[in-house]
Order: sequence, then C-alpha cells, then structure tokens
Amino acid sequence: MSRHTRFLIALYAVASFFYWMSLYVYVPTLPVYAQSKSDNLAMVGVIVSMYGLWQAVVRLPLGIAADWLGWRKPFILAGALLAGVGAVLMGTAGSAQGLIVGRAITGLAASAWVPLVAVFSGLFPPGEAVRASALLTLAGSLGRLLATGSTGALNQWGGYPLAFYVAAGAAALAFGVLALAGEPRRPPQRPALGAIGRLAARRDVLLPALLGAVSQYATYAITFGFMPVLARQLGADGFVQSFLVTLTIGVVTLGNLLATTAVRWLGARRLVYASFGLLAGGVALAALSPGLGLLFASQACIGISQGIGYPVLMGLSIEQVSGAERTTAMGVHQAVYAIGMFAGPWLSGILADAAGLRPMFWITAAACLGLGFLGTRQMRNPQITQIAQKEPTEKSAQSVDLLVPPTGLEPARPTGTGPQPAVYTNSTTGASDGEYYTPAGPSCQPNAPML
Repeated sequence: MSRHTRFLIALYAVASFFYWMSLYVYVPTLPVYAQSKSDNLAMVGVIVSMYGLWQAVVRLPLGIAADWLGWRKPFILAGALLAGVGAVLMGTAGSAQGLIVGRAITGLAASAWVPLVAVFSGLFPPGEAVRASALLTLAGSLGRLLATGSTGALNQWGGYPLAFYVAAGAAALAFGVLALAGEPRRPPQRPALGAIGRLAARRDVLLPALLGAVSQYATYAITFGFMPVLARQLGADGFVQSFLVTLTIGVVTLGNLLATTAVRWLGARRLVYASFGLLAGGVALAALSPGLGLLFASQACIGISQGIGYPVLMGLSIEQVSGAERTTAMGVHQAVYAIGMFAGPWLSGILADAAGLRPMFWITAAACLGLGFLGTRQMRNPQITQIAQKEPTEKSAQSVDLLVPPTGLEPARPTGTGPQPAVYTNSTTGASDGEYYTPAGPSCQPNAPML
C-alpha cells in the first residue's frame, strides 16, 4: 500500500470521525427534547424516525447517482453540509414540526455514508471489505463516543440548543477535511434499471441488508428512541441519559475492534448469530430493569452486538460485488437497513403509547431474536471468511495476492505500462467479471486525477 493511499485512508477516517460526531452530539437527549415540544410518545417516535425515513428514501438513488457520475466526493461534501444545517434547524426549532424538518435534513445528511463507505473500501483490496468497513466504522464510533459523552455537560452549560450548535461546528470540520481528500475519477456508468434490480435481488446483497434492518429497528427503537425516556422515568438526569448512550457507543467501538480480527477465526455467520443474541438479550434486560443499574448492562449488550454485527453485515453485502457497482450495492444495503431505523422509533412509539414502554421492549426483543436468527440461518456460508482466512505464504506477498478469481476466470493481460488493476475476464466469453483491485483503489489507473 502506497504512502499516498495511507494518507487518504487517514483523511477519510478523520472526516468520518467529525461527520458522525456532527450527527450524534444531541442524540442522547433528543427524545427528551422532543417531549418538551410534544408530550405524545407517538409524535416523539415520528420525530426520531425522520432520520431513518429519509435515509431509506435517498440512499439507493444517491448510490446510483454516484456511480452514474463516476465521482462520489460531491455527495459526501453535501452530506457534511446538510448535517450542519439540520442541527441548526433543530436547535432553533420552536415546535415539533420544526424538529421533524431538522431531523429529516440530518437523515439526508447521513445518506452520505453510502459513498463514503464505497470510497474508503475502494482503498483496500476486496478481500478486506469487512476490515475496511470495521476500520471506518471504528473512526465514526470514536466520533460518536466523544459526541454523546459531551451531551450532558453541553445541556447543563447552554441548554438543549448548545449541543446542536456544537454539532454544526463538527460538520464544518468534517467538510474541511473532506475538501482535502482526493478521489480517483471513475468512468461514468449510466444506470440500467434491470441491472440495478438484479443487484438488489442478489441474495448476497439483500439478505445482509434485511438483517441489518432488523438490527437497526431494535437499536433505534431502544437506544436512540425510548431508552432515554425509560431512564428519565427511573430518575436519570441529563448526564446519566448521555452516559447511557455513550456507554453503548463505547462498547460499539470495542465490538468494531473485535470484528476486525474475530471474523478471521470465527467466521461472519457466527458473529451475526452472536450479535442478534446479544441485541435481544440487551433489550430484554431493559424491559426487566427495576432501576438504572440494569439499564447500563442492557446498553452494554446492545452496544457490543452493534459493534460486531454492523460492519460484518455491511462488508458481506459488497464483498462479492464488482467495483463499478459497489456504491449502488452499498446504497441498496443502507436503504434497506434504514427502513429499520425509521420503523423502529415509529412503530415502537405507537406500541408504547398504546401498551406502555415495557411491553414494547418485550415485543422488540422477541421480534429481534426470532427474525435475526431466522435470517442468519438462511445465509449461505459467506465467502468473506474464506478470503479473510487466507494468509500470504511469503513475506513479500501483497494483499492482492490473497484474491481468488471466480471459477472460470483468468487474469486479463495487462496493457500499457505502470501499475495495473487486476481484472479477471471470463475464459469462455472474454467478458470482464468484476474488478479485483490493487490497494491503490478501485479503477485507479495511472495518473488518474485526484479531485
């Protein structure tokens, strides 16, 4: 891996840190802040759900547009800008309707995660898709950790609005770092609806996305939805509410670190099973909690489940996809799991309003466990673990040497001079069957312009 590639990896990791910080500084007390504008739990659920709704709507079209343009950076910059705008609107909102608009804009901002993941994973060989996803998620988790850890103090110093203004400042920092990061321009690829439909219907793309939706449903219904409300009922102040979310994100960070190595030894499927077991157990603990103490154990279980499951499922969804379609595939994955981010707080708000908070927690735990295990059982043995477990036989072996071409494919003959991307062609038809990248990144031809 070249020095320039390592520099780009560092820039995008720092940008991810500030980007996610801008989206999470106000999150620990957002449901309680929303209750100050409306005492209806269903309305609180609607406000929180706007974040996931607009991600579900925008993420797939954004992925298609980025592939069509052949340039992802403008969409990432727009995401950082919208994160700041949405935060300011929520901080100055005078009604529940203002919060709905601001939260919807931050949902649009979060959609920039689609091209950001695609750009970052393109800096690694495809056999390291899970590792790349885990590293970028780790950087974002550190940003969320700092963000949520400061919420209680910010609320005490300047009331609820101050956290939103700090979020806007973090968004500006993310924008500045992203402006320095280069990206190789790719040839524009016109979208073909038939090809997009076939990609979205692929089992290896769709099933991890559906499992991600189940996981996000529980996480956004509980941790980022009604856990702060339950905590306040049990006597938690703003600092404790902030710490509960910070604890979850801190354990998510630990889970990210574990996922980068555990996938090599345990395999992706076992890790997904473990993540859903921990997630359901954490939600059940919250439903049983007679006081604040058990809520911390609950959040720890939910956090470790997310830290393990999220990057593994995200990596699985793009592992077998060619580079030219990776942004679209990531758009499919994130659009599908964003449905869970929307449905979680929305449906749980309705359930909580009708049946109460604790019965809603029990229903969420049971649904998460049943659907999560059922979906994981349907997964074929992911090839991701087979690739990840391969080790170089010589010290001088490069990561690209770990790649195994699909059956029936043979290396294409290089043309021209300089570093060549490893592209395999079908030995029968001569057609290219995906791009297997060198560490320089996807479709990175010599002297490609960095913009």
